[in-house]
Amino acid sequence: MSYTKIHGVLPPMITPFKENGDVDFEGFASNVKEWNKHKLAGYLVIGSNSETAFLNEDEKLELIKLTCENAAPGRQILVGTGMDSVRETIKLTNKAAKLGADAALILTPHYYSDNMQSANLVRFFTEVADNTDIPVLIYNVSKYTHVNIPADALATLSKHPNIVGMKDSNGNVPQLATFLRVADPSFQVMTGTFAAWYPALCMGITGIISAMANCCPDPIAEVQELFEAGKTQEAFALYQKWFPVNAAVTGKYGIAGLKYAADKNGFTGGFVRNPLLDSTEKDKAELDAILAKAMN
Repeated sequence: MSYTKIHGVLPPMITPFKENGDVDFEGFASNVKEWNKHKLAGYLVIGSNSETAFLNEDEKLELIKLTCENAAPGRQILVGTGMDSVRETIKLTNKAAKLGADAALILTPHYYSDNMQSANLVRFFTEVADNTDIPVLIYNVSKYTHVNIPADALATLSKHPNIVGMKDSNGNVPQLATFLRVADPSFQVMTGTFAAWYPALCMGITGIISAMANCCPDPIAEVQELFEAGKTQEAFALYQKWFPVNAAVTGKYGIAGLKYAADKNGFTGGFVRNPLLDSTEKDKAELDAILAKAMN
């Protein structure tokens, strides 16, 4: 199976919900069409920022279908099909492949986090990769899973012909450097947070899957454009300028804040799904100020 390394920015796409909790599929499709106008390399559908933990399989498959149908030509489509069960991961991934997905981003299994050591993770990802119809990338996000893939496991997995890359969302720059050092040269290491974007570019990383890309995609791409044009000081200045926005929508204000920022910037954010809570008026006012400062 062929895989083209990602060069540029992918949003882990938000899932707009209606006030009654139903998925707003029309709003989701309109987001894809709007994102097509921006500096993006592709899309990640049903990732962490998609509130995937709250979606049933039918909803997931419909979101994948809508992404594949509405994405601009040439944009790579990744799907977050990782489950704690190997069998269910393979099953969902192959259903996504039939709908047109290019590759699967597979979350580290984590329910029995104390038992998720190198041997467990190598076994899990190997069996998934051996039985899926599209290439696999590893998704490392300890914030949610409390599992951090060890470097020795990554070194082994990066040699598998159908495990082609990883998204590391921990924002730990020394660990990112370690992953680059131990991984097979053919393996693509990407960062999963704008917080690590400039250091990642300095290390030769060319791809990012960033929550902030849902609401403010172009500045992320422009940091890369400036850096690759040799304008490193300008790239760093732009990175610093947008750093507070990223901290707000990926940390302090969470997915509700990210959706509010998307609404403010011409996308359909919509409501969050219970048990998450929508942004308060105080949160919105604070976010307005942060966004206004970055956009000056």
